[in-house]
Amino acid sequence: MSVDSETDIPEVLYASLTDSVRRLVDATIRSRAELATITSAKAKIDAVADELSRSMMPGSFGIQSAADGQSRVWGNAVIGLRNALAPPLVVHHDPDGRVWADVTLGAAYEGPAGHVHGGICALILDHVLGATAHKPGRPAVTGTLSLRYEGGTRLGPVRAEAHIDRVEGVKTFAVGHLATPDGVTVRAEGVFFHPRTSPRDA
Repeated sequence: MSVDSETDIPEVLYASLTDSVRRLVDATIRSRAELATITSAKAKIDAVADELSRSMMPGSFGIQSAADGQSRVWGNAVIGLRNALAPPLVVHHDPDGRVWADVTLGAAYEGPAGHVHGGICALILDHVLGATAHKPGRPAVTGTLSLRYEGGTRLGPVRAEAHIDRVEGVKTFAVGHLATPDGVTVRAEGVFFHPRTSPRDA
């Protein structure tokens, strides 16, 4: 059953709700509010969580079909419209095969003080490199991913870029990097493939 068949809530409202939760996460991390304010805020947040929990889908969001036939991956950890943990990335595909995304990473993604956690760097690069091998209706999955951290990735604006290095049979070899205004901070190489979906794919 599609999301739209269950509700008539506009996509933009879901996106707006997720943005509000991202603001809440940032405020939770950086707030210097006094005890009474924190106590009051917790009660309000718990009440909202209870309200939203009154009607929930079982399990994860997975892949849902929209009324227009498009697939929705709104729970995805990198690009999910309804996932406040997602940065989120908007992935662009250039005619020359280059894939890229610009994103601003704030306090929620911190590892070393003032810098992006290395695992978040890996998460973003895994997704962007994988996007080079994506085909309509056949997303690519990661076989291997190798990273070389060349410097700290400062919190703030980050660009992820990738392109296909070569294709060997069912394997797509991709390379890419993360960069801040300081320059390239992380380089990556990965091998991606399309899962077999039927005997004809064997």
